[in-house]
Parts: sequence; C-alpha cells; structure tokens
Amino acid sequence: MAILEFEKPLYEIEEKIKELKEISESSGMDVSNQIETFEKQALEYKKELYANLTPSQRLQIARHADRPTFLDYVKLMTTDFIELHGDREGTDDRAIIGGIAKIDNQSVVIIGTQKGKNTKENLIYNFGMPQPQGYRKALRLFYHANKFNLPIVTLIDTPGAYPGMKAEETAQGTAIAVNLKEMAKLNVPIIAVITGEGCSGGALGLAVADRVYMLEHAYYTVISPEGCASILWRDASKADVAAEALKITSDDLLDLEIIDGIVKEPLGGAHCDYELMGNELKKTILSAVNELKDVNPDKLRDDRYNKFRRMGVFCQ
Repeated sequence: MAILEFEKPLYEIEEKIKELKEISESSGMDVSNQIETFEKQALEYKKELYANLTPSQRLQIARHADRPTFLDYVKLMTTDFIELHGDREGTDDRAIIGGIAKIDNQSVVIIGTQKGKNTKENLIYNFGMPQPQGYRKALRLFYHANKFNLPIVTLIDTPGAYPGMKAEETAQGTAIAVNLKEMAKLNVPIIAVITGEGCSGGALGLAVADRVYMLEHAYYTVISPEGCASILWRDASKADVAAEALKITSDDLLDLEIIDGIVKEPLGGAHCDYELMGNELKKTILSAVNELKDVNPDKLRDDRYNKFRRMGVFCQ
C-alpha cells in the first residue's frame, strides 16, 4: 500500500515493531511486553495524527491510489447489479457507470464516477473525468429511475469533468447544466455521496440531491486547490494555502450546511478497510432512502430546490 508523506513517521514505528517481532521469533527472547507497549503508543499516535489532519493531508487521502472506487462500492454494498450502458446517442463514457441494483431489499438506480487503480485502468476510465456523453448517460438513468419510482444513489469521486477540446466541442457545459436542471425536477429521492474527490461542476452534475454526504476524508470544492493557487498566485505550489482557504473538508462543509452528514472512515482512510467502509456507507444510504422514500414528490422537489437556493445566502 502506498505510504503518504505525512504517514512516514507512523510507518517507521510500525516497521520497528515488525522488526522486534522478527527478532523475538528468531532468538526466542520474550519481548512481548515491549511490543505491546510500542503497539499501544503507535495506535495512540495514529489516532492523534488522523484526528488533526490539515486540509492538504485530507486531500492526499482523498486521492490515495488504493481508495475504493465506484465499482468496489457496488460489490461491497449491492446485489443483482445490472449495468446499463450508453447515452442512446452511440457512445458509452466509462468515466460514469450506472445501473440497477439492490441494497439489501431496496431496489435503486446507482450511478457513479469510476477511476482506475493503475495507468491502464485510468486510461479506460479517463482518470474519472466524465465527458458530455457520460452526463447524458447519467441523465438517461435518472429518467429511468423517475419512471419506475426507484431511489437514485450517486457516488462521486472525480477531479472534474474532462477539460479537453473534444468535450467542449460536444457541449460539456450544456450536458452538466441540463443534469442540474433535470435532477432538481425528479420525483424520486436522490442520495449523493462524495467518496473521494468532488471537484467543480464535474461533481455537481451528479450531486443535486435531497441528501448529500461526504466520506470523512473526501473533499468537495468549486476548484482544485492547485487550480485555485495557479489563478490567485500564479503558483500551484501554494495549493496547501488554497486548500485551507477554500474550506474543502467534510467538517467545513457540514458547518456551512453544504452537506447533510459525514460518513466515518476507518482509521487511516477508506483504503485501509474496504469492508468496514462499505458497511458504513451502506447504512448511511439505507437510512436516507428509508427517510425519503415515502415523502410526497411535490415536497421532495420543493425541499431539494430550497436546499440549493439557500447555499451562499447570508444575512448581516
């Protein structure tokens, strides 16, 4: 597993404990008390480290190469998943994947951005950056859910919509804007979860929801810290300063009422325990679906509209 820069002191402690265990086994010396003491100290240090992460450190965890992807969560949380391909215009963007599934006994339409875990996979999934046809595919699945009265679950982990010329030529901005408008009008519950990166309109195009949650170490922002630093200071190396100022963390966004809740991650991040992370996310989604599924469609739409209209409003 990849070790992040700020995790190196912890990794060194764990390596020392491992060495002690090997020495004990090879020499027959009983150093179990010392090992237990070091393990307790390491655990306390680890808890303190992850309880006091800076925004830039959370950013590193959100981008961790081993973090669970959309398809990982589908396997962890659902059964009977049937992928639905294509935007009905001849293309099938692999950066957005969706279909019908069951979470326990609840049928849902589940849609998400998909990243790879190596270069080959990232080329297939375009590094999790959807093109217009991806948003059109998602919209088709939104309509499908609306027609058959199925709750919608979206899982979002994207550095942003694909910024290439081809995407602009095929109406990237329009595709996202249409999704924003149409999601606001759907009659079924929508639950969105930022599972890793939630950047710019690329994330928002799947996140106009009745309930918006974030994983503990995910981030959600109008622009990446590197992009912000490049614009404000002409210096991407000031990304740490930008990350602090942008208020991108789950705690910040809960305080600002941009999101509705935080899904706790395993100690060290979601990549450290897939099963535990999947169970926590599943419980959060099912709770939201059960809360919303019997709400009158008119009230759902009105509450959803008002939720987003309140964002950014302040009184002196």
